Amino acid sequence: MANTPTIAVIDYHKGNLSSVARGLARAGVEVLVTDDPAAIRAADGIVLPGVGSFFDAIAFMHETGQDQAVIDAVARGEGTPFLGICLGLQLLFERGDEGVPEDVLARPSADARGTGLAPATVFEAEGRRWVRGLGVLGGSCSVLPSGRLKIPHVGWDQVHLTPAGRTCPLLEGFAEGANLYFTHSFALDGDVALDDVAARTFYARDFASVVCHGNIFGCQFHPEKSSAHGLEILRNFVAIVAQRKEGGA
Repeated sequence: MANTPTIAVIDYHKGNLSSVARGLARAGVEVLVTDDPAAIRAADGIVLPGVGSFFDAIAFMHETGQDQAVIDAVARGEGTPFLGICLGLQLLFERGDEGVPEDVLARPSADARGTGLAPATVFEAEGRRWVRGLGVLGGSCSVLPSGRLKIPHVGWDQVHLTPAGRTCPLLEGFAEGANLYFTHSFALDGDVALDDVAARTFYARDFASVVCHGNIFGCQFHPEKSSAHGLEILRNFVAIVAQRKEGGA
């Protein structure tokens, strides 16, 4: 139907995206799985799923121009509604240290965040090797500490709303403390802006499990694998996309 929004699921050639596409289709939207930057720019909504490692994913996105398509489309939260899932959430941020190869020459950086560097650029800061993410939101992503809890973090865990989360449209009707499905070894660090953190989860350390910044949203868990609570989040995202399309904003 002409009025049905189209959501682009970005294919960066690192895994099976069928479960994300099926979940969105169940939520009532046209789904386009694509690796084409032009199709990403033209979509009514964008989903960046979570497969692969930070370095591999952002390197492919940069090589193909997907990175700039996303940056242009989301317009720092004022543009196309965007949902990042798991790794897709992490890639929104300034830097990550997952999968950074030792044989790639690191660039000097003017600051610890790699400000001014292109996505996928490897740089050194604070005695560590990082790769620059999309840089749409401020903050870092690093590995969860191993100790008495097993890493990777796999299974159902609680998601706790923050004050910002209580007004986040992605979490409309969300049940405080609901369990959703996680599978990850890396998570956002404590340098993420508090105003962007809509929910938190506690496993090995405290980390942001939902972010919300204008029309930019992200979940560390997998809503497409999280039964009724996850489907409700996908439906909320579809409603956000539909409302923007109808308003012509």
